Amino acid sequence: MPGEVQRGLQDVVALESRICFIDGQQGRLIYRGYDIRELAERSTFEEVAYLLWYGRLPTTSQLGELQQRLASLRTIPPELARQLDALPASAEPMDVLRTAVSALAVFEPGETSAGPSSIGGAQRLTAALPTVLGAFHRRRSNRPLLRDRPELSHAAYLIYALLDREPTELEARAVDVALILHADHELNASTFAARITASTLSDLYSAVTSAVGTLKGPLHGGANERVMEMLDEIGSLDRVEEVVKAKLARHERIMGFGHRVYKVEDPRATILRAWSRRLGEAKGDLRYCRLLEKVVEVVHREKGLYPNLDLYSGSVYSLLGVPHDLFTPVFAASRVVGWTAHVLEEYDDLRLIRPTAAYVGPTDLAYVPIASRT
Repeated sequence: MPGEVQRGLQDVVALESRICFIDGQQGRLIYRGYDIRELAERSTFEEVAYLLWYGRLPTTSQLGELQQRLASLRTIPPELARQLDALPASAEPMDVLRTAVSALAVFEPGETSAGPSSIGGAQRLTAALPTVLGAFHRRRSNRPLLRDRPELSHAAYLIYALLDREPTELEARAVDVALILHADHELNASTFAARITASTLSDLYSAVTSAVGTLKGPLHGGANERVMEMLDEIGSLDRVEEVVKAKLARHERIMGFGHRVYKVEDPRATILRAWSRRLGEAKGDLRYCRLLEKVVEVVHREKGLYPNLDLYSGSVYSLLGVPHDLFTPVFAASRVVGWTAHVLEEYDDLRLIRPTAAYVGPTDLAYVPIASRT
């Protein structure tokens, strides 16, 4: 007989990995041995991408080469551009992203072989996703077409692609930090989906398509969008207590709080809270910061829950002017680095992921001919 069922595979150790470590008791997040606090303070997203893919921090020349390569890979094939133009402007951005990732494998079949050589596909997807999102959003909002901007960092290019403007130094750094914080988080649902697909020896693009489809689910992605909807519903500081308590009384989940792994405050939330305030101060708009401070106070007092990353990421993106329905696609534009790092690791130590289910149905039914069934 199978052992005890762990609903949602909670606390089940499925595999070994050298990519990411979460200490939920101490509130620590480690990428390849480096604490997220130090990486967020001292590194760039491109450095972190190199670290996750290659297992070490880059030298100056290695980082320069990666930056140039990512910039050179931003342009999408004309066939894909036409396909994106044919999609309805009302399409969900995550559906557009999923379609584009899958289509890239068709238009660039040389990048689809499974194995260590898939690092090229990892870099291609990382470079191209901001272009895909920018091309779609610009068309639906009647903005000018994208131009090549090889001089921009990955974070700055993402802002330019979506908002058709160059970010300030502070804005670019805030997004850079947000991308670092979102780059990986061990075996979350979308990463596990990517690894399952890769474990069949399917190609990297298929694995990332699986991951995008998984992230689209509201129980995994979209929490920061729900946070901003809640703040809009609250409206003013004097309504925080009333609205939050009413939601709790109705047993509604307050998005942006609690975590399956962290038993204390998510370290990414601590970092991004400070950046949300810095952006708000620079723009003379601390409304979100003040609302969130009060929400944290009420939720912790009433439920003992701590904030997670999603509580603050939406305020950062909103202060920049990013539409709410692009929050999860921006998440994907960062997490694609982690997804692909895990896919590459899966290829390096391949074993088909095939868990067992505890069957709870009948086992001794007698077949009844169709003429005798009622």
